[in-house]
Amino acid sequence: MRLLEGQVALVTGAGGGIGRGIAVRFAEEGAAVAVHCRTAVAAAREVASAVRDLGARAVVLQADLTDEGACHRLVGEAAEWGGGRLTALVNNAGVQPTRALPGMTAAEWRAVVDTNLTSVFACTQAAAEVMQPGGSITHIASVEASHPAPDHAHYSASKAAVVMHARAAALEYGPLGIRVNTVSPGLIDRDGLEEAWPEGVRRWRAAAPLGRLGRPEDVGDACVFLASPLASWVTGQDLVVDGGVSARPTW
Repeated sequence: MRLLEGQVALVTGAGGGIGRGIAVRFAEEGAAVAVHCRTAVAAAREVASAVRDLGARAVVLQADLTDEGACHRLVGEAAEWGGGRLTALVNNAGVQPTRALPGMTAAEWRAVVDTNLTSVFACTQAAAEVMQPGGSITHIASVEASHPAPDHAHYSASKAAVVMHARAAALEYGPLGIRVNTVSPGLIDRDGLEEAWPEGVRRWRAAAPLGRLGRPEDVGDACVFLASPLASWVTGQDLVVDGGVSARPTW
């Protein structure tokens, strides 16, 4: 039997990149997948098509996750589509703009925090209201939650808060039988990345004990594990998926 056979999962921000990798891996392991997007409808439809090609059910759902009400509506629609069931939520949607901290405005700060953190709070709250015991919620955080990068203060702070939100949610939702964890990816490859940032890619490969960038399916594998019965006694944890970069000394 596949690891997620019979599950109904909602993956936010699933129109491409990491989100696609998660959605496809969930489908490969037997889950029906609700593919969320905000505006990238065509890309989300392509992901849904890939899920269906694997023999799994899929639906595309749109929502602006900076709107608390939209988060609750999204989760309700996913559960309704799932026949009244939602067994897994992956909070993947996020943004990663660059802006030097001295010149950052409060509006720029809020735009990142609302997308990366407040949406996680609202979607998690909504999911916990419809999940049965055994449900799993996974937030996609980042290695930048503990290793900040220049011009990423708002992003790093939001991801650090996402990690702590999962720990707090694990504590409070645990009595309901709902597990909450985070996955913290390192640098994940995407089309055009090496051409756009050759020096950064070179430095990452040199720093990674496993000698490569991550792939979306690497993150998907971690999310599958956390949503599966194999992780039935795992909650409040951060699973780092970075090829070993964070294990290297900084001196």
